[in-house]
Amino acid sequence: MKQRLNYYKASPAAIKAMLGLEERIGKSSIEKSLAELVRLRASQINGCAFCVDMHTTDARKGGETDRRLATVVTWRETPFFTDRERAALEWTEALTLISHHHVPDAVWEAVRPHFSDEELVDLTLLVSTINAWNRFAISFRSMPE
Repeated sequence: MKQRLNYYKASPAAIKAMLGLEERIGKSSIEKSLAELVRLRASQINGCAFCVDMHTTDARKGGETDRRLATVVTWRETPFFTDRERAALEWTEALTLISHHHVPDAVWEAVRPHFSDEELVDLTLLVSTINAWNRFAISFRSMPE
């Protein structure tokens, strides 16, 4: 496949807005390692090869193990993730697939004990932002290097 459009060059103002969201996420209390797991899981669900590659690489640079990265897709069936990480991954899946079931009360009840109000808003911003990046990358066929 060939890239359709370089969206960074086509609309620098749009990318500046997206980078503003990333700046806020970077200043949040969401751990960098957790943020990469969330980005990876949403990108897996969306089928974004570019973002899966990027966030796997970034997570490894941040010290994430290959074993955990390989099992993010099956996080429910492995013992490798903390309760907080599991809650974040469940929230990520519910928000990424929001058109299927909205966000069920059971998901809310699972995530609520692990995150403060501000963290829940920041986690939701993180999930929303990676979903937006996925849509840019998929639509314009960004390719992993």
